[in-house]
Amino acid sequence: MKTAKSEKSASKDLSRFRFDALDNTGAKVSGIEMAMSSGAAHLALLERGFQPLELTEKRSLLKLEITKKKVPRKEIMHFSRQMGVFMKAGIPIMEALEVIEQETTEKLMKKVLQDMIIDLRAGDTFAAAAASHPEAFPNYYVGILESAELTGNLDTVLNQLADYIERDVEARSTLTSAMIYPAVVACMSVVVVVVLAAFVMPRFVVFFNSLHAKLPLPTRMLLGATSIFTHWWFVFVGMIVILVGGFIAMRRSQEGRARLDSLILKIPVLGLLVQAAVLERVCRVLSSMIRAGVDLPQSMAVTADASNNAVYRKGIENIRDEMMQGQGLAEPLARTGLFPGAAQQMFRVGEETGTLDAQLETAAVYYHRELEVRVKHFTSLFEPAVIIMMGVVVGFVAVALISAMYGIYSQVKVG
Repeated sequence: MKTAKSEKSASKDLSRFRFDALDNTGAKVSGIEMAMSSGAAHLALLERGFQPLELTEKRSLLKLEITKKKVPRKEIMHFSRQMGVFMKAGIPIMEALEVIEQETTEKLMKKVLQDMIIDLRAGDTFAAAAASHPEAFPNYYVGILESAELTGNLDTVLNQLADYIERDVEARSTLTSAMIYPAVVACMSVVVVVVLAAFVMPRFVVFFNSLHAKLPLPTRMLLGATSIFTHWWFVFVGMIVILVGGFIAMRRSQEGRARLDSLILKIPVLGLLVQAAVLERVCRVLSSMIRAGVDLPQSMAVTADASNNAVYRKGIENIRDEMMQGQGLAEPLARTGLFPGAAQQMFRVGEETGTLDAQLETAAVYYHRELEVRVKHFTSLFEPAVIIMMGVVVGFVAVALISAMYGIYSQVKVG
């Protein structure tokens, strides 16, 4: 029998979790759930007949974290692959987790696995234990696990998840590696300009002033710009800090994120690249969830969140709402204007033939190739642009200095 003191301490351990979920009719509901952990809140919502979409702990100001650590996606890929092998071999989940935990060297992943083992011993399901750790397992991952546990094909689904994450990691690494060289060139350009403005040009100013010579217009422009930068450098630094801080603040607010994502999609070349990346992710996640046996409304809701783009999130949520009203999938999807003709055709064929998962997988492969092509196109345009810009700056400095030296020489010769 619990004492009043123990009950009071237990109540203090309860945390507030804000949730977005689907009810039995497929409608989206939101609210607050009190629970000991994220996994406990997840189970409580399932018992109430809700299908959780998003679960966020409402922390006090003292508990807020400045930065959120996340488990590297490669670690989740390896974990999924290992668990799939263990499940296929008939090894119990608890035993498999203990073996993987002992072999894991990544600190955060090791802590996640230790917590999952404790949750399983307390009676949680595998999916609920994973749901307690959003820093490791995204919503779509948990949703697929829940369906797999009900259907009994956990080994197959874990291998599918590993394949998806592997392709996603490859797509991200392709984009990152393609941007390394242009980023290095851009940084070197900035360094060259700063060195010229802060160290080289001030020496020439002293030299020119000592000669009392009349300088040509390009030289006067260059010296004026250098003087402004030298005396008001803190203003430029402040502007950069404000811009970066404003960008981060916009990314963290829903309205700001929507505006930024909308703006990026409208930028020539870059917008097409981002669109291909989002479409590849949407098709891949939706295909994996449908193949795992998750119903289409829930799959659409989770995919909207997994798109990682505010414009596509809102568009997919609208598609799902219209689909729940009996308007099908292909027509609402076409009305959003977010999906190209090829994607619309694949969705339509999949809906009409009952092969939506296969069509989505085909679409994901297609957009993965499109992403690679557009990355090459973007870098082929970006690299020359940065080099030309750097050449213009350095060339203008050279012209300004040479014309000044030639003008001084002519004045001395005439005198």
